[in-house]
Amino acid sequence: MAQKILLVDDEANIRDLSALYLEKEGFTVEHAADGRDALARFAQSPPALVVLDVMMPGLDGFEVLRELRRESDVPVIMLTARSEDIDKIVGLELGADDYMAKPFNPRELVARVKRILHRVEGGRKPQTAITIGNLSVDKARREARVDGQLLDLRTKEFDLLVAFVENPGIALTRDQLLGSVWGYDFAGETRTVDVHVQHLRSKLVNATVQIETLRGVGYKLVEPEP
Repeated sequence: MAQKILLVDDEANIRDLSALYLEKEGFTVEHAADGRDALARFAQSPPALVVLDVMMPGLDGFEVLRELRRESDVPVIMLTARSEDIDKIVGLELGADDYMAKPFNPRELVARVKRILHRVEGGRKPQTAITIGNLSVDKARREARVDGQLLDLRTKEFDLLVAFVENPGIALTRDQLLGSVWGYDFAGETRTVDVHVQHLRSKLVNATVQIETLRGVGYKLVEPEP
């Protein structure tokens, strides 16, 4: 069955052009012209991924994303006509998976949609869970547990945790984490890593492992001595 993409933008020409390229790649596309329409359509039939414009009348994209994150971890790509970094940072802090500035190449949008969906769905054979201390991470099921209790992690938080547990005790630079979790398109956006590490730390408070900051370098996952 074709995966459905929900396109949310008040500019019909952007929706139509993006839909054209997505449908050529086998996706089905549902349109929403504003935030309230998007939330209603999502509630009726959740898509595999949402492409969400920031600047819209009524509910803006940030408000829509905030509402979505109350109920769902669906991947979200944000669109904006503004170039300020603060827009990107706010969107990522709210749980966006990717960000694109207008005008954009629809082929690049398709490539990012494919990359995110591939990452979310695994794209790999099931693997045995990685266990460090009382933390267990199952990449195939996309589940992380501390003392058997399931952690409520967003998509990028889980991907970041995987990068750490696959390299325990190894120093990882911010650029390495950006490339591993967000892809080369985010090169230089080190603030994104810092924000997500902060969120991840708050969810690992009961774990016997911790994410250590290496000044001027990045981070590493350590298991302190009892």
